Amino acid sequence: MSNLTRQTFPVLEMSCAACAASVESMLKATAGVANATVNYANQTALVDYDPSLVAPTALRTAVRSIGYDLVVDTEDPSRIKEEMQQRQFQNLQQRTIWSAVLALPVVIIGMFFMDMPYGHYVSMLLTAPVVLFFGRHFFANAWRQARHMRANMDTLVALSTGIAFIFSSFNTLFPEFWHSRGLRAHVYFESAAAIIVFVSLGKWLEDRAKSTTGSAIRKLMGLQPKTVRVVITDAEHDIPVREVQVGHIVIVRPGEKIAVDGEVLSGSSYVDESMISGEPIAVPKKTGDRVVAGTINQKGSFRFKAQKVGRDTLLAQIIRRVQEAQGSKAPIQNHVDVVAGIFVPAVMLIALATFVVWMTIGGEQAFTHALLTSVTVLVIACPCALGLATPTAIIVGMGRGAENNILIKDAESLELARKVNAIVLDKTGTITEGKPVVTDIYWTPGTPASCANILLSLEMQSEHPLAGAIADHLKRNGAQWQTLDHFESLTGKGVAGRLGDQAYFAGNAPLLTENKVSIGPDITAIAERWQQAAKTVIYFATRNEVLAVVAIADRIKETSRAAIHTLQQRGIEVHLVTGDNRATAEAVAAQTGLSSLQAGASPSDKADFVKKIQDSGKVVAMVGDGINDSQALAQADISMAMGHGSDIAMDVARMTLITSDLNAIPKALKLSTRIVQGIRQNLFWAFVYNIIGIPLAAGVLYPINGFLLDPMIAGAAMALSSVSVVMNSLRLKWVNL
Repeated sequence: MSNLTRQTFPVLEMSCAACAASVESMLKATAGVANATVNYANQTALVDYDPSLVAPTALRTAVRSIGYDLVVDTEDPSRIKEEMQQRQFQNLQQRTIWSAVLALPVVIIGMFFMDMPYGHYVSMLLTAPVVLFFGRHFFANAWRQARHMRANMDTLVALSTGIAFIFSSFNTLFPEFWHSRGLRAHVYFESAAAIIVFVSLGKWLEDRAKSTTGSAIRKLMGLQPKTVRVVITDAEHDIPVREVQVGHIVIVRPGEKIAVDGEVLSGSSYVDESMISGEPIAVPKKTGDRVVAGTINQKGSFRFKAQKVGRDTLLAQIIRRVQEAQGSKAPIQNHVDVVAGIFVPAVMLIALATFVVWMTIGGEQAFTHALLTSVTVLVIACPCALGLATPTAIIVGMGRGAENNILIKDAESLELARKVNAIVLDKTGTITEGKPVVTDIYWTPGTPASCANILLSLEMQSEHPLAGAIADHLKRNGAQWQTLDHFESLTGKGVAGRLGDQAYFAGNAPLLTENKVSIGPDITAIAERWQQAAKTVIYFATRNEVLAVVAIADRIKETSRAAIHTLQQRGIEVHLVTGDNRATAEAVAAQTGLSSLQAGASPSDKADFVKKIQDSGKVVAMVGDGINDSQALAQADISMAMGHGSDIAMDVARMTLITSDLNAIPKALKLSTRIVQGIRQNLFWAFVYNIIGIPLAAGVLYPINGFLLDPMIAGAAMALSSVSVVMNSLRLKWVNL
């Protein structure tokens, strides 16, 4: 299959991890599907399929055949999923409430008034609607599973409650069958009713808890406006954002969210881009500047041309990456899936074996005890907690990462990140800001203040990138544009101009030497000191003297040194690799506390540098932002791209840091550690619960102290186990990174 499409589909009606396994195996068995991953926690299926061989509607048909549903609406599947899940949640809530109302008197009768006249008949009449109406979906789903030779949690609930209800109804209607044999006709209506209530209550609480784990996605989606104003045939129209096309002229008014990615055509404003960059300061926008969907316009207004719409916008890509990451599986989850796939059949065999053993050695109460214990085993051994252990922790962790500007592409990299013990950092745009700025300017004593206006006028007419840095600095310090009588750009040297009879030069030392301008010892000493710090020096002079000397550098980010120090304190090796010259690399390394570096590196050199560290036995993370970093990012065990970098770098990287702050790196590594700890805690308690619960349910303590676990208590314990796993995962929402 060479023309594969990857798409995330919401899945409905899943009630346990075994359900997810059933949906996943059915999708994988569908012709045209290359791979499918179903996540029970966030109720989605990530499918790689060939659209020429299978349509989404065919995938939905396959899933529906085993009792589930797939949302394939291409317009707004998330909205449809939320609406349908909301309806299901309300139905589940109503079923749970009414089941509890009817079950409560049954439990009271069964526990305190067992010998009440007609008590069995009252219990049977109250239990019947609980099991047969409010619990009918358990039987319907179990039957659909059985038709495909599958079993899930619904199978366990249907078997346990169905057997208990039928057995109790028989004993109520035909008690003489047991009385003639000298035995009491026991009924377990309270167990059947309570099991339905507790399972429904557990599912309801679980759904409520899980609904909070997807808050990160909803917050990101909330950044998208619903409508947008565009210019069509010289008239303004408000249209849904999904109808915006490439080339449309979009109008942005004060306070509005920007709907799609594009380029400013006219007008100007400041735009809050903190959701993309993490920087709190609004960014000025003028003609020719790029704007991004989801960012917020401030007081001005402007028009821009739509360049990326729909799924192609940066915001849509971020949402898609978070969804795919949350829907992916950590390697540890693959083992859990195997266990979940065989868990239900194994439990059914254990329940059957329990029944047989009790029938063999149970004495005069053999059948009663055999039935009670086998039903209890079916109830208590639910795979929900096991199935929720990994994905809930991942979903909450991914959301916590997104809140801290850390986007993680897949769960495998999330699990591996905690093992990183070597990090390779690119220089430009990663450690440094990635743009030249004036760091120092020295004016020769006696130079008139008006000379700053002349230098500004020279540099504003230059096309050199460094000229822009000087011009920006001068404008921020109050310099004003001044019309010159003459201007000339001197390639490779600088610029020259004239105002009246006076000639002015701005450029490098060779430009001054060529025009026989003398550079005094004081200026020379200052320039040499700056050059040793890897700064570029620009001279401003007349034909007679140097008026000023300017230092320009790609400034190191304020947080870089602190972030690198944090990583080193954790025992992680930090290396610098750059295509820049060695003097600049050594200056940056000295200022940030780095001792290992490679300068003058080509893209392939960077990849080789990463491989060399890997060959020494290290787990390596590479952090970069440019196309030239892509090979090294692909080579590394964990790759992190800076969010302001190139699309290629972000596509290759397995993590994207949508901030310029390198402190996000130690946060990402710490988040990985905490999530894996959460998964292990969840799995431990899920396994311990079943290891302890199943033998107790089977009656192992009965020969010792006569204890048999009531099926009603087993149902409550089963519900509590699932909720406890979800609640433990939700603790990650407040983890301190």
